Amino acid sequence: MSDNRPALGVGMVGYSFMGRVHSQAWRSVGAFFDLPVAPVMAVLSGRSEERTAAAAASLGWAAVENDWKDLIRRDDVDIVDVCTPGESHAEIAIAALEAGKHVLCEKPMANTVAEAEAMAAAAERAAERGVRSMVAFNYRRVPAVALARQFVAEGRLGVLRHVRAQYLQDWIVDPEFPLVWRLQKDKAGSGALGDIGSHIVDTAQFVTGQLLTGVSGLTETFINDRPTAEESAGLAAGSAGAESTGHVTVDDAAVFIGRLSGGALASFEATRFATGRKNAMRIEINGSLGSLYFDFESMNELWFHDHTLPAEEAGFRRILVTEGGHPYAGAWWPPGHGLGYEHTFSHEVKDFLEAIGTGTDPAPSFADGLRVQRVLAAVEESAAGDSRWTPIPQ
Repeated sequence: MSDNRPALGVGMVGYSFMGRVHSQAWRSVGAFFDLPVAPVMAVLSGRSEERTAAAAASLGWAAVENDWKDLIRRDDVDIVDVCTPGESHAEIAIAALEAGKHVLCEKPMANTVAEAEAMAAAAERAAERGVRSMVAFNYRRVPAVALARQFVAEGRLGVLRHVRAQYLQDWIVDPEFPLVWRLQKDKAGSGALGDIGSHIVDTAQFVTGQLLTGVSGLTETFINDRPTAEESAGLAAGSAGAESTGHVTVDDAAVFIGRLSGGALASFEATRFATGRKNAMRIEINGSLGSLYFDFESMNELWFHDHTLPAEEAGFRRILVTEGGHPYAGAWWPPGHGLGYEHTFSHEVKDFLEAIGTGTDPAPSFADGLRVQRVLAAVEESAAGDSRWTPIPQ
């Protein structure tokens, strides 16, 4: 598209699951939102020359680099999108910020609190030079979740008393599922806790506008050893080979309770062993004047109970969050024509580009990502210490 908006070149590191959905967002965002800048999909980086080239051709990237450091050095890259496993987030993001590139980084922001602290410090220094950074907690951008935050901010729930958050999946229930990188602590940082637990921590803090101040938690690994990825590939191809297994070094499930800064009680459950649940990211909030409930498996719906109504009229009512006046929804389809998972990433890219173009600070910031990382670390510390109550540094 030819216009007078400044063009910003995007360089993305990583092209697997997150890389694919991020690519979709970069491709589509300009067609649906009136942006102050024009993103250009300049370059894709991955370690395999052949696979990266194939991904770039499929996903719409103009060029390829096989070393992310070369991507950062390019003059046609203004934004670095980090879609790699957590082990490399800190190194890539800090280097990009120091090079003056805006950074969008996938969640969880880092594998450790120390890495997250270094990233937040680098982001703070970069912000003084007008360089922006944001963590990709995409569920904030579900229209129904954004509407839930709006209801809470408007006081429609009154004093918040209970928060219940769950993220339920079942994709590794099979003991023959291979030992992928998400099941290895040195690459992923943690298991269900960091991968999906980070989402519900951020969502709860986003919707309530409050921070967790302390937690008590339990974690569990149900299957301790799994076939290596190489062994699974051999079995799938029909080769015999020697049986090979590796040790799972992360949690399969985490449950914890907490208290929010406004005094509300909170409970959290993150598991990849909830048979029958594919992507049930849920949150319920109970307040003195009402309650709300959301489940991502019905992502276009928000359920709301107005407790100020007479008992004869009270009860949860379904709000179909597809109206033009709902957050984000008006940019897409006519009312009743629902959105999908991929749209949340277009929304986060839209918000990030607007912040860059207007010179404002995007959210969630790296400081927000650090706060989530501290919650995850506190849960791990509590679980390792007989579930003792563990305060979270603010």
